[in-house]
Amino acid sequence: MKIITVDFETYYSKEYSLSKLTTEEYIRDPRFQVIGVSVKVDAAPARWFTGTAKEIIAHLRSFEMEKHAVLCQNTLFDGAILSWRCGIRPKRLLDTMCMSRALHGVNARHSLEALAKRYGVGTKGTAVLRAIGKRRLDFTPAEMAEYGEYGIDDSDLTYAIFTKMIEAGFPAIELQLIDLTLRMFTEPVLMLDVPHLEGHLQRTVEAKDQMLTDAGVTDKKDLMSNNKFADMLRALGVDPPMKISAKTGKEAYAMAKSDEEFVALQEHEDIRVQTLVSARLGNKSTIEETRTQRLIDIGNRGVFPVPLRYYAAHTGRWGGTDKINLQNLPSRGPNAKQIKKAIIAPKGYVIIECDSSQIEARVLAWLAGQEDLVAAFARKDDVYKLMASKLFGVDIADIDKQQRQIGKVVVLGCGYGIGHAKLQVFLKLQAGVVVSLDEAKRIIDVYRFSNDRISQLWKDAQNTLKHLTLGDRLPFGRAGVLDVDPRAPGIILPNGLPILYDNLRAEAGEKGYEYFYDTRQGPTRIYGGKCVENVVQALARIVVGEQMVKISKRYRPILTVHDSVVSCVPEAEADDAREYIETCMRWTPKWAPGLPVNCESGVGTSYGACE
Repeated sequence: MKIITVDFETYYSKEYSLSKLTTEEYIRDPRFQVIGVSVKVDAAPARWFTGTAKEIIAHLRSFEMEKHAVLCQNTLFDGAILSWRCGIRPKRLLDTMCMSRALHGVNARHSLEALAKRYGVGTKGTAVLRAIGKRRLDFTPAEMAEYGEYGIDDSDLTYAIFTKMIEAGFPAIELQLIDLTLRMFTEPVLMLDVPHLEGHLQRTVEAKDQMLTDAGVTDKKDLMSNNKFADMLRALGVDPPMKISAKTGKEAYAMAKSDEEFVALQEHEDIRVQTLVSARLGNKSTIEETRTQRLIDIGNRGVFPVPLRYYAAHTGRWGGTDKINLQNLPSRGPNAKQIKKAIIAPKGYVIIECDSSQIEARVLAWLAGQEDLVAAFARKDDVYKLMASKLFGVDIADIDKQQRQIGKVVVLGCGYGIGHAKLQVFLKLQAGVVVSLDEAKRIIDVYRFSNDRISQLWKDAQNTLKHLTLGDRLPFGRAGVLDVDPRAPGIILPNGLPILYDNLRAEAGEKGYEYFYDTRQGPTRIYGGKCVENVVQALARIVVGEQMVKISKRYRPILTVHDSVVSCVPEAEADDAREYIETCMRWTPKWAPGLPVNCESGVGTSYGACE
């Protein structure tokens, strides 16, 4: 299988560009035009071609890309052009930008210019800046020749960077995940129910003012008071984002337009949180409104390309891109599953969603060596009732529904060292139970005593952070699973990729040394419990990713959300497909012997109907 590097150069203007439009909008727009394309086969010199749309398509088809791998710097863009505009679907899709996110962390720069500089393979040109507003026939022969050299250089740089990344040991299975992720967008299969979305949009707009009232906003000034607004967020179960104040050097609320973590709350699953944050930021629409309208527009243009960003999060999890985030579609509250119900299978097909059950709690117990909990998961015991039995001193058979719900909140919420004040909020929101701070503290104490190995894991992780700042290697958790690299510095996962803590350092605080690392948003505090959370989420993501690759051998995944994999299968094969997918989602990777994974699945004609 050859590696064919492709780089399209397309028409753009001040009004019509990727800075103004999403990738989907840009490529499907009537103004779209390919100026030319450079193609490089393996290490051979890249060549430029320009011509009419038919001539360019004929030229590209001569490479028989369906039999080979296509490499681009941004394959979401170039791969979509190949598929949507040229009818070409390569055997494998490769992407240096995706690879860079995994190797260098989400806080690094991943442009072709930045990567060329990082790997010392050359310098990106600037001819594209002089092409603004020019359609293909507007170029003089000299200008087109210059543009061709620019495209050729981009292809050569992309291939050189890819070679360097492969030599650095980029994991083969992650290349498969990149391919699967890109095909969700470049080879779409799902449809959108536009009338349903239009009705949902109208209801959402009508309900917005009432939500502000219900959230306790009686005076718009309340929105601008940091303390009052923080209390509103806490009442909805959201910890107000914090940052280190440049003026005082102390922690302060991060609730301004420039604070990315706060702005991201506009995409929170709870529409009440969206409404509050959007109102404070002065936005006229919530993310629920803008997302619904965007989906309506996409549905009117055609099939739904699912936009997912590979390695979007610090822990490697997928995230939204192209101005759509499908990772936080509401499943509860007034907008529960409304958008999910509008994502539908084509005629003759059904959607199967398979969710890895309690994957984080299972990975946490296994990594910590909390063998009694691992065994309970393996036996398929009701671990929520087991926890409730310890909390209330009641036999498992006598645990009632509310007590079990409390046990669930504790099992799923206390694994990363939260304090009693936060647990008090969790219990109110997720179990509908109001407890005193003393009772919350007692519950925390019972959890930590009953899960002593998990409590020890937080301490071990804290010690690892300390030794990383000193340049020492001291992994934590189950032997042989994790490694550390003081040079990065970071924690090395079983797939060989790192969780990076850039410029990790210790700073003296009121209660001893605290640890911080740098992100694009500024200094971020890291501690044992948070480090364990990072690692557990990363390991859970690796497990689900490897399971997704196994599923793809028979059924191509068309979406992944957190710990679930979504596939679209022929209706006649639904039962067999469901059984196969569940078998894959119960498979345990070689690096995780004894990890007690399990899953649940649902089938429906829409994503929201998968029950």
